[in-house]
Order: sequence, then structure tokens, then C-alpha cells
Amino acid sequence: MRKYLTEDGERRVSVDEAGQHAHTIFRLSRRYADYTLLEAELKTGRTHQIRVHLAALKHAIAGDDKYGDFELNRALKKQGLKRMFLHAARLEFLHPISGLPLILEAPLPADLTTFLQTLVPRT
Repeated sequence: MRKYLTEDGERRVSVDEAGQHAHTIFRLSRRYADYTLLEAELKTGRTHQIRVHLAALKHAIAGDDKYGDFELNRALKKQGLKRMFLHAARLEFLHPISGLPLILEAPLPADLTTFLQTLVPRT
């Protein structure tokens, strides 16, 4: 992944062989008619890693105002998605003092759950 500045000075990141190595594992969680819910496991921790990897694969995160589909995002706002559909459901790391694994989990927020309920499941 390579960091760069746009013409108007905004910082961005792209997938580029000349940049830093970044590794993300994506797992299918659920399919919908027009969308797919994924889990992302980060093996590295680069700036905007999940967002950039999915955008490079032509599957940008719904509501992503930096790397996403801007026209689709406008339609999604009317459908009830007021922000990027990205949530840290589970974080796992070593405690800085004890060195023991520390696992933090958080359920999907109500606004994202409500949005999922508006989607048509794929049959």
C-alpha cells in the first residue's frame, strides 16, 4: 500500500507494489441480493487497509466517502445508511503490561443492524 496526496492535498492510499506490504483475509458472512457482508481479518495494520483493499477489488464498502461509489452512497443515505458500513466486531491483541491475550468484542450497532434488515437476502 502506498500513501499519496491528491491534487487538492487530500491524503489517500492505494494498492501498489512499490508501497508497504499489507495482508487482509476476507471471509463471507452473508449474501444479499445486491450486497455482501464480510468479515475482515487484518494481518497487518496499514492506514485504510480494509477500505483500500476492497476498493481495489471493485467491492468498496457501502457508505465509504473516500474510496467508495459516491453515487451509490447517495442512494444508500436515502435507504437509511448514514455512514460507512464498517464495524470492529472483535479486536484481539496482547495486553501491554501482562502480555496476555486481550479480546474485546462489540455487537453490530443498531443503525447498521437496521440497515441490514432493509436488504433482500440472496436465495
